[in-house]
Amino acid sequence: MIIAIATAMAGKAVEVAGEPVRTAVAELANRVRERFRGRAADEEALARATGDPVPERIDALAEAIGRLLDEQPAFNAELRATWTQAQTRATASDDGVVNVFTGTATNIVQARDIQNLNLG
Repeated sequence: MIIAIATAMAGKAVEVAGEPVRTAVAELANRVRERFRGRAADEEALARATGDPVPERIDALAEAIGRLLDEQPAFNAELRATWTQAQTRATASDDGVVNVFTGTATNIVQARDIQNLNLG
């Protein structure tokens, strides 16, 4: 989630599953941008990433977002709830598939069109 927000804030296209997630990423980016106001180091990270959106600068912006979320747990929870809700509304187009998993697990397999599989 954080790297998707950072990438969107830097003005680069974000590859996400479906319109609900794209819309959510744009909303989350705007909300984080608002929280950056008055935070000089965070505003600088955003300006650098926007000016030249190379991976190193997007990573630095993602770190700034991570710090903000660590410092503001209620805001972090709001963003994560919005992200999770958008993911559960994601839809596949054409011949695509969307797998959504939240929670913890030792092993998880998400797949499509498995043929000739024997689990016994």
